[in-house]
Amino acid sequence: MASTLERPCPCPGSAQIPIDLIISKGFVLTRGDLKVTDAHDNLLYRVDSRSTDQDASSKNKNRRILLDATKNPIISIIPCNSNGGAWQGYRGEGLEWKDLIFRVERTLHSRLRTELEVFFGGENSEGLVPDFRVKGSPFHRSCIIYRGDSIAAQTSAMYKLGKPIVGRRKFRLTIYPGIDHSFVVALLVIFFDGKN
Repeated sequence: MASTLERPCPCPGSAQIPIDLIISKGFVLTRGDLKVTDAHDNLLYRVDSRSTDQDASSKNKNRRILLDATKNPIISIIPCNSNGGAWQGYRGEGLEWKDLIFRVERTLHSRLRTELEVFFGGENSEGLVPDFRVKGSPFHRSCIIYRGDSIAAQTSAMYKLGKPIVGRRKFRLTIYPGIDHSFVVALLVIFFDGKN
């Protein structure tokens, strides 16, 4: 499947070893206030909330666009229902079936625990095994993204000797080899949707 997800990541050495990135989150994610930087504070990705006149009366009015450092759209992230239980990710700013990359279904949602199942393409997911699973606590800024039984990526608060070294709005993202970084960031946008 030729997709944005097969593009090489701009992060050096990401194919060989796990890489740590820093997520900075603003007060309200729906404003698009999220950015991803490397350890040297170089911007890699940011999220933009966009709606056009054509989107204003449709479900697409809450879409987010994952942009690279040069503001090129990589993935459009769109909620499929009003309660945030299902999402779809499309290539670039596309919204057509041919541009669909993945679908996400929220299988558990509580104040302290959220779980997502991720399916590539547009097939009906009923009875299918998810391609990825996301489990964790948005409140604690911690989640693990699984591909099968393997860890693909994980987030964690930034601690030093058991004490937070930064506030809750900044946390670490570790991505393991062989996983597209933009795809992981898109999943985190969904995982942390609306959680301060």
